[in-house]
Amino acid sequence: MAATWKDFWKNRSSSYLLALLSVAASTALLIPLRGRINSTTIGFAFLLVVLFTAIFRGSKPALLASVLGVLSYNFFFLPPFHTFTIADPQNWIALTAFFMTALAVGQLSARAKERATEAEAARVRIKHLYEELQRAFDRASEAEALKRSERLKSALLDAVTHDIRTPLTSIKASATLLLEDRDAKEQMERLSPDEQEAMLRVITHGADRLDRFIEGIVDLARIEAGDMNLHRNWGAIEDIIDAALAQAEPLTRQHQIRISTQEELPVVRVDARAVTEVIYILLDNASKYAPRETLINIEARRVAGDVVEIAVEDRGPGVSPSLRERVFERFYRASGDDTATDRVGGIGMGLAIAKGIVEAHGGQIWIEGGSASHGARVVFTVPVGDDESPRAANGESIAEREPINVSSN
Repeated sequence: MAATWKDFWKNRSSSYLLALLSVAASTALLIPLRGRINSTTIGFAFLLVVLFTAIFRGSKPALLASVLGVLSYNFFFLPPFHTFTIADPQNWIALTAFFMTALAVGQLSARAKERATEAEAARVRIKHLYEELQRAFDRASEAEALKRSERLKSALLDAVTHDIRTPLTSIKASATLLLEDRDAKEQMERLSPDEQEAMLRVITHGADRLDRFIEGIVDLARIEAGDMNLHRNWGAIEDIIDAALAQAEPLTRQHQIRISTQEELPVVRVDARAVTEVIYILLDNASKYAPRETLINIEARRVAGDVVEIAVEDRGPGVSPSLRERVFERFYRASGDDTATDRVGGIGMGLAIAKGIVEAHGGQIWIEGGSASHGARVVFTVPVGDDESPRAANGESIAEREPINVSSN
């Protein structure tokens, strides 16, 4: 504390001494010019001394420079010289004006310096506050990243235990039975052709399931990296829906399918394989959550502008409004009674992939409530195309196909 006060008074003393020396030096330089320049010019010179003293040393040293400047101006430069007596009344006015101007200039300059100092201090405080906020944000981001990483690990563990281990177990068991059957020596122990075919179907189905899981991981990674390349070609929506139904046939065998398409629906310029994947994902979800033998409805129509809207609706438990945005997040699976996810497989990739594909086409995807006061209706749009469509939509009526029961015998 003692050292601090010592430095303070030392700094103050040096400021006053500098003000004194500045006035003295200016006086010494101006005396030889006393007969060559007028008193007004000399007054401006002393004002400069007061100005610079205020800027670099503050208001109080500037006040001292003002007083000393008035005295020096009067003593050395106003006749009669070397006396504080003022003979000409006009010089009283000049001296008073000089003193008031010097005081004003000194105070204004000192205040400007103080404001600049305060502004610099505020800038430093804001910078420090920003750095603290940035560090807090970085810590929060790291915590959120760790939280997401834990969710990702949990989802991948779920994938390993269900979406990978289950088909692998089926494949291993079926292949083992077929190998044992081949090595069986007695005819009574051998599998019948139908049983062998069933084992082979289990292996094929399990391999397809693993293949689709890996494709989903790859597609999701491409979407996250913004590396989805679309191969757009003109095609009919009806053909895309039929391709998706054929692909989803093993999933929808226990449901009825109704297709409602607008007459003379325009062709669209899209990546048919990718849009087929979107419809397949929606059919997969509908078949998971809807009870058996219930209706799954597929609709397609042209809406305002050059946009085609496609919807898949089921008669399942539906998705509560509070979850309709979150279900499109990657690896998100709702729990509880809202969507009954506890009884179905999956790790929450499907709708995230569907959203990425739709948005890559410039469309939108969302979830609504079912038309029968229950169930879920997933709707997405795709633009007709950026070129002239070969076929326009002239009619507004809806062509509805009869419900299709695709159950196998």
